[in-house]
Amino acid sequence: MSRKLPEVLTGLAVIVIAAIFLIYALTQAQALGGSGYPLTAQFSNIGGLTVGADVKLGGVTVGHVTDEHLDPQTYAAIVTLQIDNDVKVPADTSASISSDGLLGGNYVGLSPGGSDTMLKPGQSFSVTQSAVNIEDLLGKFIFSMGSSPSKPAASPNPAAGPAPTPPEASK
Repeated sequence: MSRKLPEVLTGLAVIVIAAIFLIYALTQAQALGGSGYPLTAQFSNIGGLTVGADVKLGGVTVGHVTDEHLDPQTYAAIVTLQIDNDVKVPADTSASISSDGLLGGNYVGLSPGGSDTMLKPGQSFSVTQSAVNIEDLLGKFIFSMGSSPSKPAASPNPAAGPAPTPPEASK
């Protein structure tokens, strides 16, 4: 029996650690779906935006993405955002998908407008800007640099007018 005691203790330790991770994951999932009110935004392209991504206003996280689906009629991506209850969003606020950097994830950035009326739960943003695909931009830049035709040399003084024509060769 003394030989099996370390094996039993190791097994119990693994089970306890797994239970701690499970409790932590459930509390984080509940924090994402916690209090707040839903708003929706329609984008033509959401890039790498995922459920659970941050919603930021002025660089401060004020909510999370809770759902994303495709509208079967318009083929637009519909994103549902959960905004903290203590944050009121003006009706003319615009939503855009931005990146935290080259290696960072995407988030929804809100740019508040000046309206006195606030968006109510379930309403949509009227102005949105879709995600910019950095890989596509880099590809276009690289291929445009490699395929650009060489331009003729510019005149040193463009104000001087056109260059004089060479005289005809004598016969």
